[in-house]
Amino acid sequence: MPVWLTTRFQIDLSRPRVMGIVNVTPDSFSDGGAHADARSGLAHCERLVREGADILDIGGESTRPGAPTLTVEEEWARVAEVLKGALTLGVPVSIDTCKTEVMRRALDLGVDIVNDIKALTDDGAEVLVAAHGRCGVCLMHMQGLPATMQDRPQYGDILSEVRGFLAARAGALVALGVAHDRITLDPGYGFGKAPEHNLALWQAESALRELGWPLLVGWSRKSTLGYVTGRPVGERLVASVAAALASVHKGAAIVRVHDVAETVDALKVWRAAGLLTDCTGSGRGDGQTERQSAP
Repeated sequence: MPVWLTTRFQIDLSRPRVMGIVNVTPDSFSDGGAHADARSGLAHCERLVREGADILDIGGESTRPGAPTLTVEEEWARVAEVLKGALTLGVPVSIDTCKTEVMRRALDLGVDIVNDIKALTDDGAEVLVAAHGRCGVCLMHMQGLPATMQDRPQYGDILSEVRGFLAARAGALVALGVAHDRITLDPGYGFGKAPEHNLALWQAESALRELGWPLLVGWSRKSTLGYVTGRPVGERLVASVAAALASVHKGAAIVRVHDVAETVDALKVWRAAGLLTDCTGSGRGDGQTERQSAP
């Protein structure tokens, strides 16, 4: 049984998992300000768990193009109380950050996963995660930095470049002693990539599975879906669910979404139709979330 090893949980990846996005920010690209204080952020966590989220991903710093960079103290002030509350909800909790000190504080609270758009390239981040001994980690590809990443990104062969970067970052962690089953990879759709780059990478997404690590994919409400459909960010629900299903069909193990209930329902329908079994070549179980505490 494929699993993602995390601080408190062994997440069963024999069927796709839904990671619910909790942006405790005033300026995220699609829901900035909706959950910008601890009370509303925790209420949103509770709602996503009721809707069927398998994992909660909590972040305090917007990564939209042009977003300002926060200090450690500013970012931590936004997420600390939400993380504490989320850890009582019975599902794995992920911290979405690229700062080593924020990772350290979150892991000290007992957070299960570090989800880093910079793939642990901040000073000390690799060593911190390696020393923890148990937490899960998601390594993402991004060209450039959030403030400038969409200023004319360029690639020769995008699949080769993304694949090479992710393989190198995962290999560096393994060399530090991080267990293979603690690592997932994210192609980073929308991060330093124009629509044509995103679409070319997506069409070849199944090739990234050959690296040997599970894929965590985030398409929810992104601008490339607007490019494809012509719809503004507030009207991309159907496109987002369709994109999540398409990535699962290509082998993604985890989909990171804003719209949890709709994505969970869509996956249930696919499961009932036998499509999840067909697209992975293996059985999918009964559809219940495994929440097995780590020994």
